[in-house]
Amino acid sequence: MKILVLNAGSSSQKSCLYDLGDTLPDTPPKPIWEASIDWTHHDGFAEIKVKPQHGKILEEEISATSRPEIIAHMLETLWSGEAPVLDSPSEVDIIGHRVVHGGEAYRQSTIVNTEVKEAIAKLAIFAPVHNPANLEGIEAAEQLFGNTLQVAVFDTAFHAQLSPDAYTYAIPTKYTEQGIRRYGFHGISHQYCRDRAAQILNRKVEDLRLITCHLGNGCSLAAIKNGQSIDTTMGFTPLEGLVMGSRSGSIDAGILIHLLRQPDMDVEKLNRILNRESGLLGVSGISADLRPILEAIAEGNQQAQLAFDVYVHSLRSHIGSMLASLGGLDALVFTAGVGENAPSVREAACAGFEFLGLKLDLVENDRRLMDVDIATPDSLVRVLVIHTQEDWEIARECWHLK
Repeated sequence: MKILVLNAGSSSQKSCLYDLGDTLPDTPPKPIWEASIDWTHHDGFAEIKVKPQHGKILEEEISATSRPEIIAHMLETLWSGEAPVLDSPSEVDIIGHRVVHGGEAYRQSTIVNTEVKEAIAKLAIFAPVHNPANLEGIEAAEQLFGNTLQVAVFDTAFHAQLSPDAYTYAIPTKYTEQGIRRYGFHGISHQYCRDRAAQILNRKVEDLRLITCHLGNGCSLAAIKNGQSIDTTMGFTPLEGLVMGSRSGSIDAGILIHLLRQPDMDVEKLNRILNRESGLLGVSGISADLRPILEAIAEGNQQAQLAFDVYVHSLRSHIGSMLASLGGLDALVFTAGVGENAPSVREAACAGFEFLGLKLDLVENDRRLMDVDIATPDSLVRVLVIHTQEDWEIARECWHLK
């Protein structure tokens, strides 16, 4: 069975093709084809990179005109060009798409039809940057692959079982009835890490109390009990919760009212400040990327140190709130760009939870290995570093719907 995965974002598009046998493997296999598009690196152009399992890597830059046409051009390299992996598009059995927002209606992965596409478009009011891009991928695939089965895998679905007390904001009910509630995001990553953690620990998913920390440019936590997300940090939008690369995370809502009263402020400017100019970038004045901030700290930059400290304080505080929701903890999981590659963040975060009997092995923490337990043997809480594989999780969802 050949499963094509499309993971569309506002500024990039990642795709891969899996060739699976009669049974679903326990660990992610290597895709037989991978490709990406970057619309941001060179203004007015799209950079395409295609990596077949065997053969030469293709890199090209083309004029960034119609996004669906560029996506189609990338996908056509599956059966054309210097290193095709298919004879024709008819060899693809299922196409899986990451869709950021599924609202209240879509609580699990769903086969795409006209109704689902209309819902994705309608839900763009909640995810105006991502849902339209996700829909572009679906429509581009339709043009190339005809009636091939397509599946929408919603980033919000993993958090769909949140209880009303966890998803309801303390605002007048009429606004809740308009769909203003906590949805949570990064669900595909949190779900993958839940299952991988159970594999590593040789435990049943249902028996574990987990806090999964997805720490990338965007950051979120999930409290997982009995296999389900019972609490999460992102809310109505991905802006809530942890301090992130360029997002502020949760702040006093009164600050927003205060800023909107300033004569030079409007809604669009405030949106840009909170989403693109805050977080690590806003405090450090250096970057939304943690790596140059750590370099600046090593050179004695106090503002960079403050950015790191604010980031860690937010992370510890939110881990504490997840801990209260769970009533205990079996494993703390770190994943995504920062979670997988920043030992200093993991060490600082864990230092706040020694009272739980959590003991981090500092040597193992610095080894930068993936899918490993970095707690000491006598630690009462396991600490895992897991390489998140959202594309494989999307493929697994497709498999189960075949």
